[in-house]
Amino acid sequence: MSSKYHQFDRNRLKVQPLAKRKSLIDTGLIETPEASAEVHPSIAAIAKELAAARGRGSARVLMIGAHVIRSGMQRYLFELMDQGLISSIAVNGACAIHDFEFALLGQTTECVATYISSGQFGLWQETGQLNEIVSKGNVQRLGFGEAVGKYISENKLPHAEISLFAKSYELGIPVTVHAGIGYDITHEHPNCDGAAIGEASYRDFLIFAGQLENLEHGVVMNFGSAIMAPEIYLKALAMVRNASATPISNFTTLVCDLHDLPEQVNSEAPKSDAQYYFRPWKTMLVRTVADGGRSFYVRGFHNQTIPQLWTATKNI
Repeated sequence: MSSKYHQFDRNRLKVQPLAKRKSLIDTGLIETPEASAEVHPSIAAIAKELAAARGRGSARVLMIGAHVIRSGMQRYLFELMDQGLISSIAVNGACAIHDFEFALLGQTTECVATYISSGQFGLWQETGQLNEIVSKGNVQRLGFGEAVGKYISENKLPHAEISLFAKSYELGIPVTVHAGIGYDITHEHPNCDGAAIGEASYRDFLIFAGQLENLEHGVVMNFGSAIMAPEIYLKALAMVRNASATPISNFTTLVCDLHDLPEQVNSEAPKSDAQYYFRPWKTMLVRTVADGGRSFYVRGFHNQTIPQLWTATKNI
């Protein structure tokens, strides 16, 4: 039995090669690490917390939105990973797309306004390869992120050296992809297998939850993810607290974003304030650390805050 409702026929789509797309950014924006002239005190405190967590073997979790990839911060993150200051990374589906396009072609990002008018937005052949990579990885019971990192690394894509997924795979650091069906351009493609994406991404969610089992005395950092990061963190933390024989309450969170939050973020905004609905604040900075944790918020662009974190780790 099948649905009684009309479904769009994907075989009608015209998928064009990326050579016909004008990409907006390329590998030239990827920065070489350079010390920041100043470091925000909260970021300096997080650097010390990361070092302490590394010494204890506690989780050092990085959660990012796709603009971190598009800001050229890869090499800063690579060095933090090499130092053992990051033990797992959680991303959304857009991160996988930008990372894969960078690794394959050295460029990424299209002008939405241009290509949505012609109906070509997102419908690029090479980008659709991600669907096949994830589907094949899922058959091997790999997570979404592991499948992508393995493919980029083992196939030695032309720009694999700047791939966050490949670097993580090679270091044995899990990158978990938390996909929402219909969120990503790869879901437009005729070769998209929603069941495979769902299974692989749910496997990543369980891998992420497994990382939070070591969160006591650990650190969770969120750079630029207003929805994915606080939501999966909230559910996974509930799971591990439910199953743990000992409390998971003494840990530190950091949120770096562009919202103009008050200096003191240890209490949430009233419901009458629009900021109440900024989930990183109430979820990551208040509610989940209320039983003994600490939280910090730093306002700034990723090309400011991530170099500051890298700089601070040099002084610990």
